[in-house]
Amino acid sequence: MTYADPRGFLYRSLDPDAAKKLAGRHLAGHDDGELYLQYRVSEAFGFDDGRLKTADYNSASGFGLRGVSGETTAFAHANEISAAAIERAAATLKLLDPAKGPAAPPPARTNQAMYGAEDPLSLVPFAEKVALCQKIDAAARARDPRVEQVSVSLLASWSVIDIHRADGFTATDVRPLVRLGVQIMARDGDRREAGFHGLGGRYLYDKLFDEAEWNRAIDVALAQALVNLESIAAPAGEMTVVCGPGWPGVLLHEAIGHGLEGDFNRKGTSAFSGRIGERVASPGVTVVDDGAILNRRGSLTIDDEGTPTGRTVLIEDGILKGYMQDRLNARLMGMEPTGNGRRESFAHAPMPRMTNTFMLAGQDDPDELVSRVKDGVYAKSFGGGQVDITSGKFVFSCTEAYRIRGGKIAEPLKGATLIGDGPSVLTRVRGIGNDLALDEGVGICGKAGQSVPAGVGQPTLLVDGLTVGGTAA
Repeated sequence: MTYADPRGFLYRSLDPDAAKKLAGRHLAGHDDGELYLQYRVSEAFGFDDGRLKTADYNSASGFGLRGVSGETTAFAHANEISAAAIERAAATLKLLDPAKGPAAPPPARTNQAMYGAEDPLSLVPFAEKVALCQKIDAAARARDPRVEQVSVSLLASWSVIDIHRADGFTATDVRPLVRLGVQIMARDGDRREAGFHGLGGRYLYDKLFDEAEWNRAIDVALAQALVNLESIAAPAGEMTVVCGPGWPGVLLHEAIGHGLEGDFNRKGTSAFSGRIGERVASPGVTVVDDGAILNRRGSLTIDDEGTPTGRTVLIEDGILKGYMQDRLNARLMGMEPTGNGRRESFAHAPMPRMTNTFMLAGQDDPDELVSRVKDGVYAKSFGGGQVDITSGKFVFSCTEAYRIRGGKIAEPLKGATLIGDGPSVLTRVRGIGNDLALDEGVGICGKAGQSVPAGVGQPTLLVDGLTVGGTAA
């Protein structure tokens, strides 16, 4: 379904001009702030054990009213968009001290509209979504007699936001998002191993319903499960590690990405605080955050404060160049906002967050990088991990990994974990492949209790001296 004006979902009980006036009256006299209106619908299908297990649908609308004075933020929200509710929320702003200087200027304007008004949920009937899950389940089970269990997840959301400021600034964004996940459990005798592949982004369901795409998801998940059936116990100790392209960039995201967000650096709690202009990585390492890549999961036309997204160079040829900023931290640090002010929903205040964060390609041939390693580990895909944002110390588990022997990829490994800290890992990069790839659209980033979709990526990387945790000496 196409909507002439998707904002109609926001203004069923409130006139847009009234919202603008309310923002002007209640936010005046503060350094910054906004009235953030949101309407969101979402659905999730879970297909498991050959049948539909869950089918959830949710719709929500509401507002968040935020005032900022100095370093202090007052924030109130409600799941009712009305003048009365906004008036009640405005009482919270009375706790703020008046601004001592001129109010922060509004965000820059953009004519960019990254997405159309189409709602992916309503364009495809319920029965067709269930049928897709059934097709994937049947096709996966027919691939190999060792397939014991198949789980399919299909998710979509559609969000419309409006932002009003005291200075009269108004901005609108419409945000579609879809995702498909396929997990396969394979069995050989008493041994069971899993494989997973997912894809998605800010587009409609069309791509996920393409037979070639969902068949590829099956193939990748099955190949991973079957490889893991042949895996042996991973070694332990300090080793040379080659990380594959694409999704392994999640290690980069967690280990150093959060440490490059403005709030941690303003407060001096990041390992990168006060280090702009210093060498923090090996030559050739360039890391960017780019929220303006069409169709990517982490992309946005504007962030949740109204600032247009774009490419922010964080590290260039090993030198720290900048941080990801929202409006509050940028103002307090004397820097410019970078379009990284993000929030989970109207019920949350914005903070500096990543969009699509990745390392740029180098000049090395990926196969040649592997050939340099006499004895090491090739990490092709990662699962869960734990990271200390302050120090950058991390532990990541590999969902698919291999031993490297004599410059060639050898037997698959089970139970491999990578242990290290982001700042020092960047200085141990000895080779950067020419095969940059972004992940296929499944990333979710958590911070301070808020979750937002995000993208990651990298080329093949040769890292010298990472600690590998395993089960074999």
